[in-house]
Amino acid sequence: MNQVRPFKVLGIQQIAIGGPDKTRLHKLWVGMLGLEVTGTFRSERENVDEDICAMGSGPYKVEVDLMQPLDPEKKPAVHTTPLNHVGLWIDDLPRAVEWLTAQGVRFAPGGIRKGAAGYDICFLHPKASEEFPIAGEGVLIELVQAPPEVVVAFSRLEAA
Repeated sequence: MNQVRPFKVLGIQQIAIGGPDKTRLHKLWVGMLGLEVTGTFRSERENVDEDICAMGSGPYKVEVDLMQPLDPEKKPAVHTTPLNHVGLWIDDLPRAVEWLTAQGVRFAPGGIRKGAAGYDICFLHPKASEEFPIAGEGVLIELVQAPPEVVVAFSRLEAA
């Protein structure tokens, strides 16, 4: 593990919160805390109906996804873990996936693909396996390709 890491985790891109009924989540996050709903996403494959909310602005904006299952009996069960996953901005997602895989990190099925917000994403599996002994230890972690303006903004913070 002494190798030079060929990518950087820049910051938190999102947190995703699941529940059986997203209207209850809405009451807290939108009604009480004042987050703005910036979009919605529905996917049969991901078994999710979500509202995409935001706090902050520009390259420092953090997405908060409020999710409920389309079918509570199907998987993935986005509502059974209230803090469903944490998304991290990555400066070079393909290099990160290649390097992490070589280090024994387990990824969830699906590979790199377009996520709900339009960025390339992939997930670290919450549970390790014999072949891949490093995982999220119960937490699903989304790696999100940061767009150029986010990479630049975070590099300015490092230089300051």
